[in-house]
Amino acid sequence: MLKTLKKSFGIAVISIAAGSLAFAQNAEAATKDTSTDIGSVKLTLEQALEYATTNNRTLKSADIDLEIKERASKYSWNVFLPKVQVAGTMSRATEYSPSSAAMAQLGATISTLLGAPASEVKTDFEKEEDRWSTVGSVSVGWTFSAAYIGQIKSAKAAFETGKISYEQSQKSTLLNIKKLFYGLLIQQENLKIQKATLENARQRMVQAETSYKNGAIPELSLLQTQVNYQNTKPEVESAEQTLMQNLDMFAFLLGMPVGTRIELDGTIEPKYIDANVKNLIENYGDNDLNIKSLKSNIESVKIGVSALNLSVWTPALSVNYAWQPAYIGDEGAFHFWGDIGKDDKWYDSGSLSLTLAWNLTNMLPWSSTQQQIKDYNQQLRQLEISLETLKENQKVEVRKAVDTLNLAKSQIEAMGRNVTLAQRAYDSTYRQYRNGQTELLNLRDAENSLNQAKLGLLNQKYQYVSALLDLENTLNTTLSD
Repeated sequence: MLKTLKKSFGIAVISIAAGSLAFAQNAEAATKDTSTDIGSVKLTLEQALEYATTNNRTLKSADIDLEIKERASKYSWNVFLPKVQVAGTMSRATEYSPSSAAMAQLGATISTLLGAPASEVKTDFEKEEDRWSTVGSVSVGWTFSAAYIGQIKSAKAAFETGKISYEQSQKSTLLNIKKLFYGLLIQQENLKIQKATLENARQRMVQAETSYKNGAIPELSLLQTQVNYQNTKPEVESAEQTLMQNLDMFAFLLGMPVGTRIELDGTIEPKYIDANVKNLIENYGDNDLNIKSLKSNIESVKIGVSALNLSVWTPALSVNYAWQPAYIGDEGAFHFWGDIGKDDKWYDSGSLSLTLAWNLTNMLPWSSTQQQIKDYNQQLRQLEISLETLKENQKVEVRKAVDTLNLAKSQIEAMGRNVTLAQRAYDSTYRQYRNGQTELLNLRDAENSLNQAKLGLLNQKYQYVSALLDLENTLNTTLSD
């Protein structure tokens, strides 16, 4: 029975650790190079949580996600910025064409009007430079649509949802660390009990050797104590190794260098509360981060639908201006930089346009945009159903946690009395064994019963603490204060 109980504790702690790793990085890295001891540290629960808040890799990644959403929300107004583009082009005509001849003739005409000697005026491609032309362009465009307002609201709503997601990630991470901390405390206490049992077996073996030498007991009794000691020793070594491996995993979850040796400083002493399901739900039900997140998603979908409707039923205004200077100096295209600012060498063309666009197709009930709006409305109804389901599930979880708290509390009281009785029974059996009034088997049974009672008490305390943590996490509040 005791071995089964010890095994169940080991499985419980390993399950907690495995669950914690679900939100962490590669699980293999948790135990990689654990043989390298790079230092040791003694941690209380508060110190472990503080360290994890700063160094846990999952929370660091969540910080980056939140920063991205915050920046998108902060600068969401940039949809109203105009689009400004500056470009310069030099092009070469590869062969004679009527258009290139016309350009050459235009340049010659302008040069003549400007007073250039006729002998210097070129009307055809006389040299390589004449094949090149220089054109610059500056364009400014600005568009306004009422849907942009919806985009800004959507970015801000995404940031609010991101803050809730970050808080969820943080609380989930810290909850797993708390549970693992208490689970490791159980393992530590279990290891202490097993070491005490091993020491008792060693002392009985030494006593039996002395009694056998004095002829007080037969050889069979001596062999029984030796076998008992040798059977207990591997169990203790295995429990110690398991504890060290789980402590390495705990260091990894905190964000400590792998190989750091951790000593936990704390006890499992529950803070009892008087919990009433109805009052808890009425007072703290809306604090649930899952409910908050779902409400935020519903709001985001509503904003998306509103933005689509605005894009359908309101036109978009576009204002564009373009300026295109072209160099036509008789020195050739390669000399434009020397004549910048001389209006007689540059030809300017520009345009200003105001456009009011309205996509009438999107108004049709069978258009893709209208179908998308219908899809969003159906998704909205699905989210509202999910919200109702989540609230009902919250009631189930709260009731389950309260029942666990009440049961664990009564079990703790019963286990406490049982430990006292088992200790008295063991002390009495031990005195009888030393006086030769009972057998070793009876002493081992009494010791196993005592150990089972101690571990059972620890397990019930852990059950109470774990249920209280789950309840506080569900209601997103602190009840133990």
